[in-house]
Order: sequence, then structure tokens, then C-alpha cells
Amino acid sequence: MTLHTTMDSPLGELLLVGEESATAPGGTALASLSVPGQKGGATVRDDWTKSTDAFAVIAAELRAYFNGSRTEFGIEYAAGRGTDFQRRVWAALEAVPYGTTLSYGEIAARIGASRAAVRSVGTAIGANPLLIVRPCHRVIGASGALSGYAGGLDRKRELLELERRRPKA
Repeated sequence: MTLHTTMDSPLGELLLVGEESATAPGGTALASLSVPGQKGGATVRDDWTKSTDAFAVIAAELRAYFNGSRTEFGIEYAAGRGTDFQRRVWAALEAVPYGTTLSYGEIAARIGASRAAVRSVGTAIGANPLLIVRPCHRVIGASGALSGYAGGLDRKRELLELERRRPKA
């Protein structure tokens, strides 16, 4: 069963979508986290069930992140999302430490992809359904410029500033 809820955040109202899971903390594995106006973001479907309680653990971790007391997430993600290449890129994103940034080329190198694969890496990052918790906001252009964030560059800047203001774990 697909579950959903919304929660307020400094980035606007977040849409959380998940699936029931016997192994996930709180019983819900996160499938999608979207911000308002996100390119490719989830939209609520009629066959989904609204359940704020199912996302209590996830929402608490997000609030702790936004208030600066959490630098890593212990959230279980719904399985089966993305291609093999996307999953490799997303795993590399999850390894980018809080408060740091890497370039698209550095992500490509971390997964053993050629320099020519940088555009494909960017496409895979852009397909990340788990904004914030899978930190695609920590990936920047080789020049250091902010680029390519489905939630908008203002939100990317805000997340990076939030992490710069807080001590690293």
C-alpha cells in the first residue's frame, strides 16, 4: 500500500510518499520526498492512503535535520526504484558527507564511470526521488557554481547554507 503525508519545512510543504515495511523504523519505507513545484516531483494519487502517523519517524528526522541536530538520516528507502546506473549514482550521493560538496565529475569517478559519463550522472541525480535525505543538493558544477536541482536553485542554496551553518558530525 502506498502512503503519503505532508509536513511543513523551511523549504515549503514537503510531500512524503512511502510504502509499508516491517523492517523500517516506524513501519514506512520512504519512496519519494518532494518540494512544492519540484521538476518531476510526486503528486498525490487517488489510490494512495493519507497517514501522518506512518511518517512520524521520518518527519522527526527531517525536523532534526532542519534544526541542525541531525546530519545523517536513518531512513529506509523503498526498494526497486531506479536503474542499476541510477542506484550506483544515488549510493554515491548518500556517501557525500554533511556540509561538503562534490562535482558531477567527482561523483562519476566515485562510481567508476568515465569522464564522458558526467551528463548521465547529472541525469541520474536529477531523477533522485528523495530530495534532502539523499543529498543531491551537495553536488555542484566543476567550477563551483550551483546547477541542476529539481527543487530549484534557491532551495539548493538554502540547504547548503543550512549545512554550512551547522557543525559537521
